[in-house]
Amino acid sequence: MTSTETETAGAVGVTDAELRRIEQFLYRDADLLDDWKLHEWLARFSADAHYLVPSTDLPTGDPDTDLMLVSDDRFLLEQRVNSLLTRAAHAEYPHSRTRRMISNIRASQVGGPRDLREVTANFALYRTRPGVLDTYVGRYRMLLAPDAEHEYVFVLRRAELVLDSLRPHGKLSVIL
Repeated sequence: MTSTETETAGAVGVTDAELRRIEQFLYRDADLLDDWKLHEWLARFSADAHYLVPSTDLPTGDPDTDLMLVSDDRFLLEQRVNSLLTRAAHAEYPHSRTRRMISNIRASQVGGPRDLREVTANFALYRTRPGVLDTYVGRYRMLLAPDAEHEYVFVLRRAELVLDSLRPHGKLSVIL
């Protein structure tokens, strides 16, 4: 599954208590990424999950027909995580220091056989390296499935950047 559009028919709002649980899930998610606990972060993805980052010129692009900056299934995402944690990832060794801000979290219950939650949230990611501060801003579009161990797991995590281009940083070497 790579698009939320086919999953949203008949979506209904979630309770305030569930919205709070989803917020806490996303805040923990940000902490894991900022602390470079990438294997723990990866465990929060279902076996059939997708992680997408569309190009800056087409943030609503479809990974089946349009160019993506990142289009990983669970296997490729695991390879990305393993690579980022080695010295071979020169752009991230030593690791960047990051802080993520997440706001405007909205959620609805999609239902269906997996009882999915469609979630959107705005984000700002601040990445520092010696002498350089990069800022990435955008919107997350996510599908979450209930999970006993983690409360939820990602089925889809899509980070749509609100940038004209990746300049001045010119690259995306961290996970959004």
